[in-house]
Amino acid sequence: MRPIEVVDRLGRWSSGRGPLYVLLAARLRQLIDDGELPPGAILPPDRALAGALAVGRTTVVAAYDLLRAEGRITRRQGSGTRVAGVPTAGVVEDAPVDPIFLDSLEARDDDVLLAICAAPGDPPPQLAEAFVEIAPELSRISNDIGYYPYGHPALRKALAARYTARGVRTSFEQILVTNGGQQALSLLARALVSPGDQVLVEAPTYPGALEVFREEGAVLRGLPVGLDGFEAAVRERRPAVAYVIPTYQNPTGSVLSTLTRQRLAGAGVPLIEDEVPADLGFPGETLPTPLAAYSDSVISIGSLSKSIWGGLRIGWIRAATPLINRLARLRAVRDLGGNVPTQLAAVHLLPLLDGPDLHHTLKSRHDHLHKLLTQAFPTWDIPTVTGGQCLWVRLPYGDGTSFAQTALRHGLAILPGAGLDITGAGDAHLRLHFRAPETHLTEAVHRLTKAWSNYHPPTTRISPRPTIAI
Repeated sequence: MRPIEVVDRLGRWSSGRGPLYVLLAARLRQLIDDGELPPGAILPPDRALAGALAVGRTTVVAAYDLLRAEGRITRRQGSGTRVAGVPTAGVVEDAPVDPIFLDSLEARDDDVLLAICAAPGDPPPQLAEAFVEIAPELSRISNDIGYYPYGHPALRKALAARYTARGVRTSFEQILVTNGGQQALSLLARALVSPGDQVLVEAPTYPGALEVFREEGAVLRGLPVGLDGFEAAVRERRPAVAYVIPTYQNPTGSVLSTLTRQRLAGAGVPLIEDEVPADLGFPGETLPTPLAAYSDSVISIGSLSKSIWGGLRIGWIRAATPLINRLARLRAVRDLGGNVPTQLAAVHLLPLLDGPDLHHTLKSRHDHLHKLLTQAFPTWDIPTVTGGQCLWVRLPYGDGTSFAQTALRHGLAILPGAGLDITGAGDAHLRLHFRAPETHLTEAVHRLTKAWSNYHPPTTRISPRPTIAI
């Protein structure tokens, strides 16, 4: 393919934000993924493309290196640079969603048990009651067009009061209501991250967060759970932002100490604390003070999806007022505001977060699954947790990705650990959630047992599919 042909297809590739090599790689990636640069196509040599684009050769080399690392192109001495196509394996910068994950979000007609999506399987009865309670409020609305980019004031005030009660003085101006926690993460990534910026994350961590940072062209740097070595990494890497799940971490269930929370909050870098699992403690567990209590630079996000129901698309961001104003402008471009009746209902549902029913159910199901697993798999490493919704299980041999494929053939969809850990240390792990009813968990372990008895680890390492899971 001649350089001029590639240049014509690139269009205005350099008009975005970030280093030129990142922008060039992003546009070439899009052309490959869309099929405009088909597998086997020969790309121009470094110097030829650099000349046609009027950029330095190092820009083209760096862009090609990014695409080669993703598996989208191959570069060999003597045969040039060729398009390999859209990767079917490996963690990539703009990863397609795993089909198993998509299946986990939709009802199925087959007999595959889904142990991927860690979320409540049924809405609580209080959800319907809340919508009945708000009916009079809706009937009284007048002279109100219903657009609230910041969120409805009633919910913002209720969330601010809850933070204040937890030791974080908060005004309603510091709250932005979003359509779920994932939108909260997406807005923050868009506002705080430019292509090529470094972002510090735990390894392993919530893979949906990894995806939103990759979408903005971030360079992800993994640290142990709890961001051990955080201060040194901040000095060396100068990250744009860091992301941590301090309470009932997804997937390990760990809880940071007060001293660690203070240390992280004082490191002088924007820090996103994901508090979505924080309300999932077992009975008797004290809800820790948020990191935001120790520094104004901490940005908190929360959601009702894990504690109440995934279909209740209510999330939020708590941050300094100037950042909230900026995020509201970004949010308004996308959807103008959330569903007002749902936000009014959420005001009535917030007290459920502190009620006993949720916490007792979680503890019972955790104990049930842990007992079954330890009896069926005495050689597996299966730690207990004090809250959350997942067990981070380590296999004695093989890898989670190849075993997940075996499990799927036995009617069970599980989440391998490789997609949650950018350092590669999670390859031997599985994330198993205990949100399902006990009968469902019992059947899942039964199928897991069959899969393990028929599992034969590959002689070569299996590269994981990129995965988003919630």
